[in-house]
Amino acid sequence: MGESQNQPFQLSFNRFLRVDFQGSRVTSDGGLLLVRELDERLGLTGLIQNHLVDSRAGRNTQFPLADLFRQPPYSRLAGYEDLNDATRLARDPTLRLMGSEKVWERGVALTSTLHWFETDLLAREENLTGLVRLNRELVARAEGVGSSQQVVLDMDSTESPVYGEQEQSAYNGYFESVCFHPLFLFSRQGDCLAAKLRPGNVHSADGWEEVLVPEIERQRQNGKEVVFRADAAFGKPEIYEALEERGVKYAIRLPANENLEREIEELLTRPVGRPSQKPVVRYKGFLYQAASWRTARRVVAKVEFHAGELFPRVGFIVTNLELPSRAVVRFYNKRGTAEQWIKEGKLAVSWTRLSCHRFRGNEVRLWFSVIAYNLGNLWRRLALPKKIGNWSLTSLQQRLVKTGGRLVKHARYYWLLLAEGHLTRQRFGSMLRRIAALPLPDG
Repeated sequence: MGESQNQPFQLSFNRFLRVDFQGSRVTSDGGLLLVRELDERLGLTGLIQNHLVDSRAGRNTQFPLADLFRQPPYSRLAGYEDLNDATRLARDPTLRLMGSEKVWERGVALTSTLHWFETDLLAREENLTGLVRLNRELVARAEGVGSSQQVVLDMDSTESPVYGEQEQSAYNGYFESVCFHPLFLFSRQGDCLAAKLRPGNVHSADGWEEVLVPEIERQRQNGKEVVFRADAAFGKPEIYEALEERGVKYAIRLPANENLEREIEELLTRPVGRPSQKPVVRYKGFLYQAASWRTARRVVAKVEFHAGELFPRVGFIVTNLELPSRAVVRFYNKRGTAEQWIKEGKLAVSWTRLSCHRFRGNEVRLWFSVIAYNLGNLWRRLALPKKIGNWSLTSLQQRLVKTGGRLVKHARYYWLLLAEGHLTRQRFGSMLRRIAALPLPDG
């Protein structure tokens, strides 16, 4: 005899315990409501209407465009890395109540609808371009909060491994894998300003102009001073020249060679006497002109002697910054935060999980992950209390987003009763007040 369909289960070890399954009334992602409140304040709905073309007709219009658009990035923020979970999440109270009134009772879109939305509607040229603009405008809505006159841009690439026959995937000798090779541009605050999905076998700097130059022009129009940082893969004369023509300061790692090392021969001799347990660091600035350069440029060298190491560690930076050599190196070393942001994107929103066969479909998925990342980063820097303002996106996901709750419906209102853990009533209220204090976007 089986249990009646609507009866709870009784367990033998505790006769006072009953177990029931009410998935449509229970959620594990109650913290997403705070991110949804932030996106409302930043005007995401208006950006969706302004930048995306909705060419649907007939039964395809049963879900409003904004509801369909929010589902993928919010699912990623909650840790659901692809569309396989969409059917199970369709009745989740948090995802339903974040949408329009049409989906409060019916539920959000299923896997098949979202797959069509990502790989067909948004993969069209006008909408792919719209995603690029939408992401940049979303970040722009927060740029006026605590912004400085100087804008620092960091560019880096990463590996996105593939395990099938995806279009334009290729073997990359540096990463030693079959992959895509996406390129990212970040602000100093960690916002991802631009991204580009590229075939796996291209050079790390391939397509830099398409990603970097529009952002420089945008910042110059806003009267900002722009400074650019990048690793040795971007040490190309055409990049130096493009930056200098636009009045952009830069600090870019320079690959070592014999000519550079001859310039610092006097620094390469180990200090006389007993080796210090602390690193001995020396700096030197000099003018240098490589054969492929049209003009000489300033190069800063850093030489480090470490206890127990036979040879010194040597690094070179080409720069037009008017700072002491040590300050140039310290400024450049902060570029490492870009690598941390890429790592956060991989771990928290799985932006290197690109499993579509078509390259265009994977471009859309990358942009959804970028938008999910930016929503999380904007939440972190605009709404979080100072005490937890340095939490990683993974920590935010596991400690705040993953908050259990039960939905109770009354005659006029829906009540979502949240469990109090890392997300306490006090923190929830504090974040709501911070979001409400943000300036409303123009228009």
